[in-house]
Amino acid sequence: MGAPTVAEPLLVVDGISAGYLDQDVVHQVGLTMDAGDAVAVIGSNGAGKTTLFRAVCGMLAASRGGVHFGGVDITGWRAHRIARAGVAYVPAERHLFPEMSVRDNLSLGAYPRRPDATRMALVFDLFPRLGERARQHAGTMSGGEQQMLAVGRALMSKPRLLMLDEPSTGLAPKLAAEAYAALAELRRQGLTILVAEQQVPMALGLADRAYVLENGRVELEGTSTELAQNPDVRRAYLGVA
Repeated sequence: MGAPTVAEPLLVVDGISAGYLDQDVVHQVGLTMDAGDAVAVIGSNGAGKTTLFRAVCGMLAASRGGVHFGGVDITGWRAHRIARAGVAYVPAERHLFPEMSVRDNLSLGAYPRRPDATRMALVFDLFPRLGERARQHAGTMSGGEQQMLAVGRALMSKPRLLMLDEPSTGLAPKLAAEAYAALAELRRQGLTILVAEQQVPMALGLADRAYVLENGRVELEGTSTELAQNPDVRRAYLGVA
């Protein structure tokens, strides 16, 4: 018998640096994800989480390092090409079309393909409130409902990797918990999820592994259990002395 085949990681971020106006904000950051993983990037506001995510999904050019997705070097690809390769990014700002209906916002998530009715039904099953408000303008919904819509729109593209930047931003604790419950269900269904978050307990509850980003650098990494028990993490992010 031959040696067992080792699956290639789905995402490899290899020493990436990126920033704005020739000034790097993240410095030689590396992370790896296998298909089906849930990984968190945790850190305070200004740690570089958003810059890192934008560099990975092609919205920001890296000054050094590279990104491989599905075994393909996607370094330097435009954002739309990376999205079509299977990476869906949900920014903290959500960027919905407020004057358009919930259904139309979801339909745009499938572009350039035609909306898949079966896929939309799955989104409505995951987020029943979106089904109830399918004809409502997105801008008239609550913050929690808009977050559901932003995630649902990303799912319409049938991504292999879902990246979420601060999904709890602006949400009341109950709504944030609902959002993370939906992410946990997606994870159980096999979707690969990368989440950046300041609300560390929720992120560690979802993820298998996590990276702690400080001043644009990875200072710690490990399993969620290891980091939840780390004295520095507990003191800085969990409010435990």
